[in-house]
Amino acid sequence: MILSHLDEQGRAQMVDISAKADTERVAIAKGEITMQAATLALIRANKLEKGEVFAVARVAGILAAKRTDELIPMCHPLLVTDIAVDFEILAEGNENERARVGVIGTAKNIGKTGVEMEALVAVTTAALTIYDMAKAVDRAMRIENVRLVLKRGGKSGEIVLE
Repeated sequence: MILSHLDEQGRAQMVDISAKADTERVAIAKGEITMQAATLALIRANKLEKGEVFAVARVAGILAAKRTDELIPMCHPLLVTDIAVDFEILAEGNENERARVGVIGTAKNIGKTGVEMEALVAVTTAALTIYDMAKAVDRAMRIENVRLVLKRGGKSGEIVLE
């Protein structure tokens, strides 16, 4: 297997995508943040001092995805046509079980390279924002299981990982 981010001397390089055709591209990533049930209750009731957690985390994820090329050295700057960040309660939690919130990031573009990294950055940043906004009440939160679940477009077509 040839790694496209390495030149003939084994040095890191940006991949040349100039000859690739523009195609519609979609990527979906997911992750989870676990917390105490009481923390989730405070978030849902909008009772944390830093504000409306899911709204701020959604905006943070979108903004971060738009700047992925500034964070990941070999990522190309992309004209992203759509970014969405959504949340789902996976477990309410109780005294024996931690609450779990799912974070879903979707990125789209029409271009020469995919938007997987943008979807992953959106999920990770949204989860980090939840952590930042709720850490005063719950230092035991955990960001877990961040992964790509779907990639569509380009010569590899559709790849469904979940």
